[in-house]
Amino acid sequence: MTRSFEELVAEADAVSVEGWDFSWLEGRATEERPSWGYQRAMSERLARASAALDIQTGGGEVLAGAAKLPPVMVATESWAPNVAKATALLHPLGAVVVADADEPPLPFGDAAFDLVTSRHPVTVWWEEIARVLRPGGTYFSQQVGPASVFELVEYFLGPQPERVRRARHPEDARRAAEAAGLEVVELRAESLRTEFFDIGAVIYFLRKVVWMVPGFTVEQYRERLRELDGLIRREGAFVAHTTRFLIEARRG
Repeated sequence: MTRSFEELVAEADAVSVEGWDFSWLEGRATEERPSWGYQRAMSERLARASAALDIQTGGGEVLAGAAKLPPVMVATESWAPNVAKATALLHPLGAVVVADADEPPLPFGDAAFDLVTSRHPVTVWWEEIARVLRPGGTYFSQQVGPASVFELVEYFLGPQPERVRRARHPEDARRAAEAAGLEVVELRAESLRTEFFDIGAVIYFLRKVVWMVPGFTVEQYRERLRELDGLIRREGAFVAHTTRFLIEARRG
């Protein structure tokens, strides 16, 4: 690595983190992908749907990758820059983007959709999902699991209590879905190797995935970042593990 710590920090602290496109990390970080192939599986379900909702669509990048959208396609997003980005990307494909605060109720009538999707939702309002699904309709989602990338989180925040490490457990999602009246037809979980090859990649990741280290700024953590930069230069990478789970639930 020939670039200095200060150069890498300045670059990563200035780059835009809008949307949910991680292409800036190409060559600088890697993350194993879950074996189930969420986008492909989502695309297959969208092709069979008549009316679908994508919740917390981000910048719309995942939904835009579907081969075919249903006749009625709606996406929700709460962050204003992402609403604008998703609208520009999805509107030409026939999808409507609705600005929504990600709090109940969803701005749709009962039984409005036969498919609801969501990739990496921050919150899941199961009763609302059940309400907007038609009888026989399906919720299909890939979610972040417990203690995801916690090697990095705990590097900055220190050891986390067990209740924090266990949050977002797939079995909790199963119980919540069933409590809302949905039948869970598939639930799979995997732990995936994630590597950061320079300190700029770490900074970009923490600026973009804001809930990992809440309130993260370069200035606040500059010395800790400098130490991590040294570790990456010595060892070639900082290794963490991402957790993901896939859940599919059906309304009876």
